Amino acid sequence: MTRRGQDKKQSTLDTDRSRIAAHIKPLLGNRKIAEIGRADIEKFMHDVAGGKTKRRSHLGKPRAVSNVKGGRGAATRTIGLLGAIFNYGVRTGACDRSPVVGIIRFADGRRNRRLTDDEYFKFGESLGAAKEIWPYAIAAARFLALTGWRSGEALKLRWSYLDLKQRIACLPDTKTGSSVRVISRAAMKVLEDHPSSDDGLVFPSSHKDIVMSGFPFLFRKIANFGELPKDVTPHVLRHSFASVAADLGLSELTIAALIGHRGGSITSRYAHQADTVLLAAADVVAAHIASLMSDGQPQALKSSVS
Repeated sequence: MTRRGQDKKQSTLDTDRSRIAAHIKPLLGNRKIAEIGRADIEKFMHDVAGGKTKRRSHLGKPRAVSNVKGGRGAATRTIGLLGAIFNYGVRTGACDRSPVVGIIRFADGRRNRRLTDDEYFKFGESLGAAKEIWPYAIAAARFLALTGWRSGEALKLRWSYLDLKQRIACLPDTKTGSSVRVISRAAMKVLEDHPSSDDGLVFPSSHKDIVMSGFPFLFRKIANFGELPKDVTPHVLRHSFASVAADLGLSELTIAALIGHRGGSITSRYAHQADTVLLAAADVVAAHIASLMSDGQPQALKSSVS
């Protein structure tokens, strides 16, 4: 369970199990709980950061590969998981203290990355040039840039979740629970270009009604058309959207509601009537980003020139 007493998402559990198998078992699996002290946790963190657990192995299926990289980010997040494991041990009486308490982790700077105006323009060029890429992957990438949603939310989006007239989406299961989001006019255009009459996925894989598991690979291929750095990921689009919204003067509460941050979801009273203020805010941010992707200039600069 999470610290808020809610069941963890299956994807979170899968990630936890992966980190246990990739890092914790190889380095600490043969140790008794009582033997592990703070110095051991410090060494564990630096070993993972230094790539001691790095390995690549085949999983027994065609093209299925496990690629454990290690690094500072993996070390920081695995230490967080270890802390939760030891805290559970303390609560259940398996141990009397947690050696993770007091450990100073590496700073995780992933969330500081945002697209520059030039990178937005290159990304827009990439979306136009990647014509041989699966069209729904291109549409999903454009939708993410214009909404700031998590990639999993877009890839699992179904037409039945959408109220196109009100311009809202009711997402039943996100990282922070159920969530209602407004949809900008620019993002609506993406949906209108890929219509569907059934209850299927909005951005399906080549197999009908199957979530596009290969999207990260396809996203990287799209980004390569614009020669964008390898650290440009779908999550960078999310952070960039929030950063642009902040640049435009939107409040933290408004930004949280637009992108579905914890505590920022629109309340259920908007399920049938979206907040006009949020719709206007979504339109402003998405129009600004769409302008950057089309010609490298924000909408405000374009209007002042014309």
